Amino acid sequence: MPDLTTRQQAILDFVRERIATDGLPPTWAEIARAFGFRQTRAAQKHLQALAAKGYLTLLPGKARGIRLARSLKAGIHHPNPPPHAGEQARAEHLDLPVLGRVAAGMPIGADIGSERRLLLDCALFSTTPDYLLRVEGDSMRDEGILDGDLVAVRRTPEARDGQVVVARLDGELTIKRLQRRDDVLRLLPRNPDYPPIDVQPGQDFAIEGVYCGLVRHA
Repeated sequence: MPDLTTRQQAILDFVRERIATDGLPPTWAEIARAFGFRQTRAAQKHLQALAAKGYLTLLPGKARGIRLARSLKAGIHHPNPPPHAGEQARAEHLDLPVLGRVAAGMPIGADIGSERRLLLDCALFSTTPDYLLRVEGDSMRDEGILDGDLVAVRRTPEARDGQVVVARLDGELTIKRLQRRDDVLRLLPRNPDYPPIDVQPGQDFAIEGVYCGLVRHA
């Protein structure tokens, strides 16, 4: 990519690696820490330069509002789409069911049953989700996940340390950041008003999926 500076290339590679390993892009603050910037403004300037050159899109008002260009998602290293790619991109949508509620607070009883379906642009998500869940509560506020949001979830029983997950604990659903320490599992809120949830030995616990993004009604 000859039009990128060395630092811009390194930041783009970092974003791609985080999406590949975690299923989510990094925040500006995480990029600033990774590259030793004193302020997130420095990371923002590099991201804006990458966006201006067509390598990614920045979504305003989102904690992890970085989306790679489609060509980069497919492993193609040129930012300009081939002819007619715009028409093809507009046709690429996801038809996702809204399956029920998930607690961003203490777990609530699962209320699974499709409310409706939404047709959404694939470009909204860094990883393709399988369904949507409606959030109740504000324990994930500092992650940018608010009460009433629809969170997109990729169905999987596995998750890595640090990923935001939808977990089932004693038959109830909650969305939290997963922490793995040796054989100890914790579900961490992103709001200091809520305590962590320690998963006790013998509890009925399962990972239902990993967080891919959200939809917020204006």
